[in-house]
Amino acid sequence: MQLTIDEYSKQFKMSKEMINSRLRAKKLNYLIDDAVTYILVDDISTHIKDKKVEILQEKKAIVKPKTTVGTVIALYQRENTQLKEKIIQLESKIDRLIDDKEQMLRDERDKIEQLYNKKDEQLKNILELVNTKMMLEHQEQTIHEVETLEKDNISDIKPELGIVELKSHLKTLNLKSYQRKVIKRRFLSVYDNDVRVVHKEGKLYLDFSKYDYSDLLSY
Repeated sequence: MQLTIDEYSKQFKMSKEMINSRLRAKKLNYLIDDAVTYILVDDISTHIKDKKVEILQEKKAIVKPKTTVGTVIALYQRENTQLKEKIIQLESKIDRLIDDKEQMLRDERDKIEQLYNKKDEQLKNILELVNTKMMLEHQEQTIHEVETLEKDNISDIKPELGIVELKSHLKTLNLKSYQRKVIKRRFLSVYDNDVRVVHKEGKLYLDFSKYDYSDLLSY
Protein backbone atom coordinates (compact mmCIF):
# COMPACT_ATOMS: atom_id res chain seq x y z
CA MET A 1 0.00 0.00 0.00
CA GLN A 2 1.20 3.51 -0.82
CA LEU A 3 0.26 6.51 1.34
CA THR A 4 1.06 10.14 0.87
CA ILE A 5 2.56 12.05 3.76
CA ASP A 6 -0.84 13.61 4.59
CA GLU A 7 -2.52 10.22 4.50
CA TYR A 8 0.21 8.65 6.59
CA SER A 9 -0.06 11.48 9.13
CA LYS A 10 -3.82 11.01 9.50
CA GLN A 11 -3.64 7.22 9.56
CA PHE A 12 -0.90 6.91 12.19
CA LYS A 13 -1.55 10.16 14.11
CA MET A 14 1.94 11.50 13.47
CA SER A 15 3.04 15.02 12.64
CA LYS A 16 4.43 15.79 9.23
CA GLU A 17 7.68 16.95 10.81
CA MET A 18 8.18 13.59 12.50
CA ILE A 19 7.33 11.78 9.24
CA ASN A 20 9.84 13.86 7.28
CA SER A 21 12.42 13.23 9.99
CA ARG A 22 11.89 9.47 9.69
CA LEU A 23 12.07 9.70 5.91
CA ARG A 24 15.41 11.49 6.13
CA ALA A 25 16.64 8.88 8.59
CA LYS A 26 15.46 6.19 6.15
CA LYS A 27 13.30 4.56 8.82
CA LEU A 28 10.37 4.45 6.40
CA ASN A 29 10.26 2.93 2.93
CA TYR A 30 9.10 5.38 0.32
CA LEU A 31 9.16 6.24 -3.36
CA ILE A 32 8.73 9.46 -5.30
CA ASP A 33 6.39 9.60 -8.26
CA ASP A 34 5.78 12.86 -10.16
CA ALA A 35 7.33 14.85 -7.29
CA VAL A 36 4.96 13.21 -4.81
CA THR A 37 6.37 11.16 -1.94
CA TYR A 38 4.59 7.89 -1.22
CA ILE A 39 5.29 5.87 1.89
CA LEU A 40 5.17 2.09 1.36
CA VAL A 41 3.12 0.18 3.94
CA ASP A 42 2.67 -3.63 3.73
CA ASP A 43 -0.02 -4.17 6.39
CA ILE A 44 -1.51 -1.25 8.31
CA SER A 45 -2.20 -3.18 11.53
CA THR A 46 1.23 -4.77 11.57
CA HIS A 47 2.80 -1.44 10.67
CA ILE A 48 0.97 0.25 13.55
CA LYS A 49 2.26 -2.34 16.02
CA ASP A 50 5.80 -2.01 14.69
CA LYS A 51 5.63 1.74 14.97
CA LYS A 52 4.32 1.56 18.54
CA VAL A 53 7.16 -0.77 19.49
CA GLU A 54 9.64 1.54 17.82
CA ILE A 55 8.24 4.59 19.59
CA LEU A 56 8.39 2.81 22.95
CA GLN A 57 12.00 1.84 22.34
CA GLU A 58 12.84 5.44 21.45
CA LYS A 59 11.15 6.67 24.62
CA LYS A 60 13.06 4.16 26.71
CA ALA A 61 16.26 5.25 25.02
CA ILE A 62 15.47 8.84 26.01
CA VAL A 63 15.55 8.24 29.75
CA LYS A 64 16.81 10.97 31.99
CA PRO A 65 19.84 9.98 34.00
CA LYS A 66 19.21 9.43 37.68
CA THR A 67 20.27 12.19 40.02
CA THR A 68 22.97 10.94 42.36
CA VAL A 69 24.63 12.52 45.38
CA GLY A 70 27.79 13.00 43.36
CA THR A 71 25.84 14.82 40.66
CA VAL A 72 24.26 17.15 43.24
CA ILE A 73 27.63 17.83 44.86
CA ALA A 74 29.21 18.54 41.48
CA LEU A 75 26.36 20.90 40.65
CA TYR A 76 26.77 22.76 43.94
CA GLN A 77 30.52 22.95 43.48
CA ARG A 78 30.10 24.40 40.01
CA GLU A 79 27.60 26.95 41.32
CA ASN A 80 29.90 27.83 44.22
CA THR A 81 32.79 28.34 41.82
CA GLN A 82 30.66 30.64 39.67
CA LEU A 83 29.52 32.56 42.76
CA LYS A 84 33.12 32.94 43.97
CA GLU A 85 34.15 34.30 40.58
CA LYS A 86 31.27 36.78 40.67
CA ILE A 87 32.22 37.83 44.23
CA ILE A 88 35.83 38.38 43.14
CA GLN A 89 34.66 40.48 40.22
CA LEU A 90 32.38 42.54 42.47
CA GLU A 91 35.15 43.07 45.04
CA SER A 92 37.46 44.20 42.26
CA LYS A 93 34.86 46.68 41.03
CA ILE A 94 34.29 47.94 44.58
CA ASP A 95 38.04 48.43 45.08
CA ARG A 96 38.25 50.38 41.84
CA LEU A 97 35.32 52.54 42.87
CA ILE A 98 36.88 53.21 46.28
CA ASP A 99 40.22 54.11 44.68
CA ASP A 100 38.50 56.43 42.21
CA LYS A 101 36.54 58.08 45.03
CA GLU A 102 39.67 58.54 47.16
CA GLN A 103 41.51 60.03 44.19
CA MET A 104 38.63 62.44 43.59
CA LEU A 105 38.71 63.48 47.26
CA ARG A 106 42.49 64.00 47.12
CA ASP A 107 42.16 66.10 43.97
CA GLU A 108 39.40 68.16 45.58
CA ARG A 109 41.51 68.64 48.72
CA ASP A 110 44.46 69.83 46.61
CA LYS A 111 42.23 72.29 44.77
CA ILE A 112 40.91 73.68 48.07
CA GLU A 113 44.45 74.00 49.46
CA GLN A 114 45.62 75.80 46.32
CA LEU A 115 42.64 78.15 46.49
CA TYR A 116 43.25 78.79 50.21
CA ASN A 117 46.94 79.49 49.64
CA LYS A 118 46.10 81.85 46.80
CA LYS A 119 43.53 83.71 48.89
CA ASP A 120 45.94 83.81 51.83
CA GLU A 121 48.64 85.33 49.64
CA GLN A 122 46.18 87.91 48.32
CA LEU A 123 45.14 88.77 51.88
CA LYS A 124 48.78 89.21 52.90
CA ASN A 125 49.37 91.55 49.96
CA ILE A 126 46.30 93.59 50.87
CA LEU A 127 47.41 93.85 54.51
CA GLU A 128 50.88 94.95 53.42
CA LEU A 129 49.37 97.62 51.19
CA VAL A 130 47.12 98.82 54.02
CA ASN A 131 50.04 98.94 56.46
CA THR A 132 52.18 100.81 53.96
CA LYS A 133 49.41 103.32 53.35
CA MET A 134 48.89 103.82 57.09
CA MET A 135 52.61 104.36 57.61
CA LEU A 136 52.74 106.91 54.82
CA GLU A 137 49.71 108.72 56.22
CA HIS A 138 51.30 108.73 59.69
CA GLN A 139 54.54 110.14 58.31
CA GLU A 140 52.68 112.85 56.40
CA GLN A 141 50.70 113.71 59.53
CA THR A 142 53.91 113.93 61.60
CA ILE A 143 55.57 116.17 59.02
CA HIS A 144 52.49 118.36 58.92
CA GLU A 145 52.42 118.64 62.72
CA VAL A 146 56.13 119.53 62.83
CA GLU A 147 55.71 122.14 60.15
CA THR A 148 52.72 123.63 61.98
CA LEU A 149 54.69 123.67 65.23
CA GLU A 150 57.59 125.37 63.52
CA LYS A 151 55.36 128.04 61.99
CA ASP A 152 53.48 128.69 65.23
CA ASN A 153 56.28 128.57 67.78
CA ILE A 154 59.49 129.68 66.11
CA SER A 155 58.50 132.18 63.49
CA ASP A 156 61.05 134.47 65.07
CA ILE A 157 64.05 132.79 66.69
CA LYS A 158 66.15 135.12 68.78
CA PRO A 159 69.45 134.04 70.34
CA GLU A 160 68.93 136.39 73.27
CA LEU A 161 65.93 134.26 74.39
CA GLY A 162 68.14 131.15 74.72
CA ILE A 163 67.21 129.57 71.35
CA VAL A 164 70.23 128.73 69.18
CA GLU A 165 70.83 126.69 66.06
CA LEU A 166 72.54 123.33 66.69
CA LYS A 167 75.18 123.82 64.03
CA SER A 168 76.17 127.23 65.41
CA HIS A 169 76.25 125.94 68.94
CA LEU A 170 78.49 123.01 67.99
CA LYS A 171 80.99 125.40 66.45
CA THR A 172 81.35 127.11 69.82
CA LEU A 173 82.30 123.85 71.46
CA ASN A 174 85.81 122.47 71.51
CA LEU A 175 84.98 119.49 69.30
CA LYS A 176 86.51 117.87 66.30
CA SER A 177 84.67 117.67 63.00
CA TYR A 178 83.74 114.00 63.25
CA GLN A 179 82.51 114.57 66.84
CA ARG A 180 80.18 117.35 65.68
CA LYS A 181 78.84 115.03 62.96
CA VAL A 182 78.11 112.30 65.51
CA ILE A 183 76.21 114.72 67.75
CA LYS A 184 74.29 116.18 64.83
CA ARG A 185 73.23 112.67 63.70
CA ARG A 186 72.12 112.00 67.27
CA PHE A 187 69.83 115.05 67.19
CA LEU A 188 68.50 114.14 63.75
CA SER A 189 67.53 110.66 64.97
CA VAL A 190 65.43 111.96 67.88
CA TYR A 191 63.98 115.30 66.81
CA ASP A 192 60.69 113.70 65.67
CA ASN A 193 60.06 112.29 69.16
CA ASP A 194 61.93 114.77 71.38
CA VAL A 195 60.05 118.01 72.14
CA ARG A 196 63.31 119.69 73.14
CA VAL A 197 64.49 119.78 69.54
CA VAL A 198 62.76 122.08 67.03
CA HIS A 199 63.17 121.54 63.30
CA LYS A 200 62.63 124.44 60.93
CA GLU A 201 63.61 124.84 57.28
CA GLY A 202 66.10 121.98 57.49
CA LYS A 203 67.79 123.31 60.63
CA LEU A 204 67.68 122.15 64.23
CA TYR A 205 67.19 124.63 67.11
CA LEU A 206 67.82 124.24 70.84
CA ASP A 207 66.11 126.18 73.65
CA PHE A 208 68.56 126.29 76.55
CA SER A 209 66.22 128.49 78.55
CA LYS A 210 63.77 125.58 78.89
CA TYR A 211 65.63 122.32 78.38
CA ASP A 212 68.82 120.51 79.21
CA TYR A 213 70.66 118.84 76.28
CA SER A 214 73.60 117.34 78.14
CA ASP A 215 72.52 113.78 77.21
CA LEU A 216 72.60 114.61 73.50
CA LEU A 217 75.63 116.88 73.48
CA SER A 218 77.89 114.61 75.53
CA TYR A 219 80.64 112.83 73.69
